[in-house]
Parts: sequence; C-alpha cells; structure tokens
Amino acid sequence: MERNLVTLFMNYLIHERHYSDLTKKAYLEDIEAFSSFLKESGNDDLLAVTLPDARVYLGYLNDREYSRTSISRKISSLRAFYQFLLNNELASDNPFSYLNMKKRGLRLPTFFYSQEMEKLFEAAVGTKPLDYRNIAILEVLYGTGIRVSECTGLKMEDVDFDMGVMLVKGKGNKERYVPFGHYASIALQEYIEVTRNVIMAKYAKDHDYLFINHHGDQITQAGVQYTLNQILKKSTLTSNISPHMLRHTFATHLLDNGADMRTVQELLGHKSLSSTQIYAHVTKEHLQSDYRKYHPRA
Repeated sequence: MERNLVTLFMNYLIHERHYSDLTKKAYLEDIEAFSSFLKESGNDDLLAVTLPDARVYLGYLNDREYSRTSISRKISSLRAFYQFLLNNELASDNPFSYLNMKKRGLRLPTFFYSQEMEKLFEAAVGTKPLDYRNIAILEVLYGTGIRVSECTGLKMEDVDFDMGVMLVKGKGNKERYVPFGHYASIALQEYIEVTRNVIMAKYAKDHDYLFINHHGDQITQAGVQYTLNQILKKSTLTSNISPHMLRHTFATHLLDNGADMRTVQELLGHKSLSSTQIYAHVTKEHLQSDYRKYHPRA
C-alpha cells in the first residue's frame, strides 16, 4: 500500500506537474527518509501520521543538525505528498500543513562584478575546438540568465539568430522566449561551425541538442559546471563559479543598469515577483542613486 501511494505521487509529479527527474528524485528521497524514520519509531503506516508525529519528525531533523534549508525542503516535500493524498481522497488529513517553519534569513545571491566577467571572458578565449564551445556557454549563461538545465536542454531549432531570441523550456515545461545579444550570437555561430559540426561528423552523431561534449553527445549539467571550473582556473580570479552564479550576475547587472523588476522577472522565468526582488538588495547603489535623484526629501 505504502509503495503504491508513493508511486502514484511520483507519476503525478512527472506527468501532471512535469517536474524533472532530479526533482522527482529529491521528493522520493525525502519521503523514503520519513518512511524509514517511521519504521524506526515502530509505526510504519504513512496514513496514520498525525500532527504530533510531524512535529516529532521536525524535532528529529533539528536534532540531527540539518540546515534550515534542508529541513524546509524535506517538510515541503512531505506537505506536498500528503496534500496529493488528501486531494485524491487517499488520506483524511495533511499533518504537515499545520507545521509553522520559521522564515530563513535573507541570503543574498553571489555574483561577479563587470571587471570579473571580463577576466572570465578573456580566460575562455582559445584556439582549440572546445574553447569555442566554452566561450559560447559562458556567453549564453551570462547573456540570457537561463538556468543550467535550460541551457543543456537547448536545441538547434530553439535558437533564432535573425530575431536574436531563443526558446527556453523552464520549470514545469513552461516555455518563454529570451533575447540574446551580439556577443552570444557570434560565439554561438563560431561554436556551431568550428566545433559542433566537426565533432558531430567525427563521431557520426545525429541529434539536435545545441551544446555537446567532446564525444558529440548532449552536454550534461555536470559537464557545464566542469567547463566553468576550467575557465575559472585559467583566469586570475580566486572565487567559486557556478551556472546559477552567472544567472545571479545577469539579473544584478540588468537592475544595476536601470532595468525594471518586472522585465527581469520575465527574463528569468520567475513565477512570482518576490523571487526576483532579492536582487534589489544587491543593487543598492543604483537604488540609492535613484532615491537621491527623484525623492524630494533625499
């Protein structure tokens, strides 16, 4: 019975919510961890869980010194699971809907300054075939702000060089058009001609994914991270780097240069404006400048 309930929920996440395999895996791990906790406690019936049980589990997670983010995710997974059961009349209650989680402190996004981005672009330049791919990846991630999963999922047909836009498939399979600039356009076209076409022909590959690895297969998210790490090593920078850090940089630089919040929200594919507003905290110089310029009491 327990396995059937979990399977139904997993099918719902994939076929109705269109979540990725990685997201489904995270939900499954959280539910299985809770199920193991119940078995160790002597009660392995998922449908018999009450609010006190949920509170005991919350205390257990705190005692194990999980981070606030991890605890919040685990509880959120279980809340979604029981809400699914409740909505489908497979459970009579959602014990996790009553748990009050303390709001976590504001964590400001890390980003690169313009001078640091210039150093990354300088380090990415090279004459080897994969160098052309590497700088194209860097230009796309920084020039569009798309997620790494969206980047690896890009196909040749998604990129319109005439219009300067690419069709991006985001979370929940939602599509949006994202513009890209002159630098990204040149980098992409050089990469396709010098690298992609040559490697695809060499290994007799036949697929439409835009970014490939050295064997001509679709590049993975881990492959993109490795590529960025190699660029960073060639530069003089000492910070860390990640695709999401470039996404933060994209948003921060747009706001710093006068873009409005709604525009950035659309470009990032954020469902809620509140997800975008965190970037306002790292653009204080721009906000303070506007305040001094426009407010009569500044």
